[in-house]
Amino acid sequence: MDRHAHTGSTLPSGPRSLAARRPLLTAFALSLGAAISLGLTRFSYALLLPPMRADLGWSYFLSGAMNTGNALGYLLGALATPALMRRYGAQTALVGGAILASLFMLLSGFVVDAGLLIGQRILAGIASAFIFISGGLLAARLGLLHPERSGLLLGIYYGGTGLGIVASALLVPLAMDSAAARGVPHTWQWAWMALAALCLLATLAMLKRARQVDGAPAKASGQGGFRLKPFGFGLAGYLMFGVGYIGYMTFVIALLREQGMGAGTITLFYAMLGLAVMASSRIWARMLDRFKGGQAMAMLNGLLGVATILPALTSSPALMFVSGLMFGAIFLSVVASTTALVRHNLPQHAWSSGISAFTIVFALGQIVGPSVIGWIADGPGGLQHGLVFSAMALFAGALLASRQRPLGN
Repeated sequence: MDRHAHTGSTLPSGPRSLAARRPLLTAFALSLGAAISLGLTRFSYALLLPPMRADLGWSYFLSGAMNTGNALGYLLGALATPALMRRYGAQTALVGGAILASLFMLLSGFVVDAGLLIGQRILAGIASAFIFISGGLLAARLGLLHPERSGLLLGIYYGGTGLGIVASALLVPLAMDSAAARGVPHTWQWAWMALAALCLLATLAMLKRARQVDGAPAKASGQGGFRLKPFGFGLAGYLMFGVGYIGYMTFVIALLREQGMGAGTITLFYAMLGLAVMASSRIWARMLDRFKGGQAMAMLNGLLGVATILPALTSSPALMFVSGLMFGAIFLSVVASTTALVRHNLPQHAWSSGISAFTIVFALGQIVGPSVIGWIADGPGGLQHGLVFSAMALFAGALLASRQRPLGN
């Protein structure tokens, strides 16, 4: 059991607590927050980028700038979330952020101006941070009730992103085909509207069970708080992860279309990537429980670099699917590894500050990644050279994270 497991805890642990009796169902409910925050609000854009770029005449740089805007909003939201949770509690941040994200997604169904669309991506990014940080804190709190399965519960939460990716892979082409059949001039707008409706449904589905996990601010215990320097290598490794992974998730579908892959095959590719994200909660749970330093982040970043560089080296459909499955099975577990690192090394009252710090450097990396990779892709090397840059960032992240040691050891 984590040596700080019960510091300042006010978790409901009585016989009536659904979180105590049904931890897996509670974790799955919380995972709908991750589905909204990343799977639907952010990663659905990979599917919408090619038709929006073709319809509106965007360069790859401008296409990437849309996700840079989303990451900027995510950074602003990450900076505000700790104060929001202290004032209103984690559940309010989770549910309120999910409602706002749904509304901001809906706005994209009514505009075509690039400036307004970037504004929407910024607002959606702010709301996404509210959801993702507060949901991660609630998942970590849930793990206190079930320390023997805390890695699995964290993995289930972050794996909810995969559910959102699968839903996007199925819903986006369906909505666009429906719009095309009715002669809608900008078919991608219907996809944004459909995704917004799905976000609202997911918000309603997670509402009841999210209330079963204690979201009140933990009281300081005098055992120390979060400080940047002891986590320096972990933060640096996670920064490079943010730079590297987002290029793949922004541009891989555009690359597949450039290589001539059909619409049905692309849907299968992205759905399988999402399923692999969902399975990752089982694959890496023991490793997240075992390692107290940056070992897990280092190994996962290195494997992710291999998955990212494959599409830059080959256009073989079989190897592209291997790349997608590898990427899906790994990338959200890098995020989970940072929550595990915080949980293993800090008292409970410092968890929200620790998670927020990692989220901030994550957002900084994501601000850099899409625009730089889009700029590279507009050059002679195309998207393949952009993905090489992404892979190099991930390998650098692996080296940095390997230097992170457990605190007090």
